[in-house]
Amino acid sequence: MTTMIQPVILCGGAGTRLWPESRGTRAKQFLLLHGQRSLFRQTVERTPAGPDFLPPIVLCGDGHVAMVREQMNDREEALLVEPIPRNTAAAIALAVAQADADTLLLVMPSDHVIADIPAFHAAIAKGVRLAQQDWIVTFGITPDSPETGFGYIAAGHPLGEDGFAVDRFVEKPPLADAEAMLAAGGYSWNAGIFLFRAARMRDAMLTHCRPIFEAADRALAAGMRDGDALYADAIEFAKAPSDSIDYAVMEKDDRVAVVPVAMGWSDLGCWHTIHALAEKDAADNAVTGDAFLHDSRGNLVRAGGRRVSILGMDNIAVIVDGDDILILPLERSQEVRAAAKARERNA
Repeated sequence: MTTMIQPVILCGGAGTRLWPESRGTRAKQFLLLHGQRSLFRQTVERTPAGPDFLPPIVLCGDGHVAMVREQMNDREEALLVEPIPRNTAAAIALAVAQADADTLLLVMPSDHVIADIPAFHAAIAKGVRLAQQDWIVTFGITPDSPETGFGYIAAGHPLGEDGFAVDRFVEKPPLADAEAMLAAGGYSWNAGIFLFRAARMRDAMLTHCRPIFEAADRALAAGMRDGDALYADAIEFAKAPSDSIDYAVMEKDDRVAVVPVAMGWSDLGCWHTIHALAEKDAADNAVTGDAFLHDSRGNLVRAGGRRVSILGMDNIAVIVDGDDILILPLERSQEVRAAAKARERNA
């Protein structure tokens, strides 16, 4: 790559499906869930500042500024602070509004795992060539199973050797549809990673979601700077409709490209996925902390400073965080938000 790329890291998620560990200022992206560093720090290190990448812009809420600074204490960054959550379209609009027209922005969630960094960089190089031709590029994950928890991207006609024009986006499908797409080929999981020229996205937003972009632009103009952080104005930013970038732009624009890539990607979206990717013992148990397991298989235990004992249990998660203890079958991990919401109401 010969063009400098501006990484933009979206750091505003709450990660409630990983309650009780993920909550408040200790959101999922700042936790040690896979590997020796937080997911946020791993995201930063995927695009090291140097000949290819500029220091990152981190988009986060006010409650996460201190944590971002703590985890970036030895790295240069710029912060764009959202005063209230307004979904990914408005967040990305803030980054676009303050960028030079020809800057290539690489937008990445802060809470994903990518095991094969060289494959990711090779995909970025392909995306750069497409973005320089004014394609809005999304990176599609080569699927290895009929997942129903992800959206899918259908590839259309090829764009040389670099990718494909997007034919359509598919919402999270039922299992039968996911199996059919996997069998047909030409479909990728939608990972929410994007690359584009700032002016190209600005024009697309003004065409497809003008109120979002104009609210973000005004919020920046009326914003307040504090050191490395620019705080968007709350009154102006609140006027932005709350939409995802997929709905606001990607599904509506007629010049969107997908670069398929197999790079060991996971969104670590639930405790079941944490178990699947964790190091496990001979009985398929993944254990963190002080735990005793007897005649038990396929479990995830995160003891959180307590002493946990499990006897005769299979395929469950036990997550301890302070006074909160979560116990559930791993196959029902998608239901954790119900407990998180109930505890928030009773806090």
